[in-house]
Amino acid sequence: MKAKAAVKRIIETLKSIYPDALCSLNYEKDYELLFAVRLAAQCTDARVNQTTPALYARFPTLQSFAEADAAEVGQYVRSCGFFNSKARDIVACAQKLILEHGGKVPATMEELTALPGVGRKTANLILGDIYGQPAYVCDTHCIRITGRLGITNGSKDPLQVERQLRLVLPARESSNFCHRMVLFGRDTCTARSPQCDGCPLERDCDFKKAQKQAVK
Repeated sequence: MKAKAAVKRIIETLKSIYPDALCSLNYEKDYELLFAVRLAAQCTDARVNQTTPALYARFPTLQSFAEADAAEVGQYVRSCGFFNSKARDIVACAQKLILEHGGKVPATMEELTALPGVGRKTANLILGDIYGQPAYVCDTHCIRITGRLGITNGSKDPLQVERQLRLVLPARESSNFCHRMVLFGRDTCTARSPQCDGCPLERDCDFKKAQKQAVK
C-alpha cells in the first residue's frame, strides 16, 4: 500500500492543478444529476451535457418524468447510447422517487442503490456532490490511475478499488479526489497514451518507476 506521505503529496499536487474539483455533468436539480449519471454510462459527459437541456425542457419536473412514455424519453437520449434501457431506468427511477421517497433523492447508499439503474458509483457521486458525505467514485479513470500510482493494487473491480481507497484516502478528501482523477485522466494520464514525461505525479507513480526499471 502506498505510504501516507506519498498519498498526501498526490492529493496536494492534484489540488494545485485542479483547485475546483467539480462534477463535469451539468444539472440544477438533485434528480437531474442522478439521471445524467445514468445517461453517462458508456457515454461521454460532454455528450450527456449536449443531450440533457432538451430532455429537461420537455420533462421539467420529476412528476413529468414519472408520467412519461419511456419510448419518448428514449428519443431524447438516443445519442447517449443504450437509450431504451436508460430511458426505462429514468422513468422507473422517477416513479420510485415519488412513491417511496416523497420526490427527494435519498441520502443513503442502501436507498440509492435500490433505485433502478443506480449502482455504487452513481450512489457515491450523489452522496458526495449532493449531500457532502465521504464518497469514493470508482469510475474508469479512478480505477486506472490509482492502480498506476500504486494507491490501489491494480484491481479492475470497482468495489475492490473502493475498499482500498477507503483505507488510504482521508474521508474529507475522497469526493474531490475522485473528481480530480477524472480531470487528470482526461488531461494527462490517459488510458492509451499517458503523458508520463514531465507528469506532476511522477515522483510517486509506480507505473513510471516500472518504466524506468524496464529501460535499465
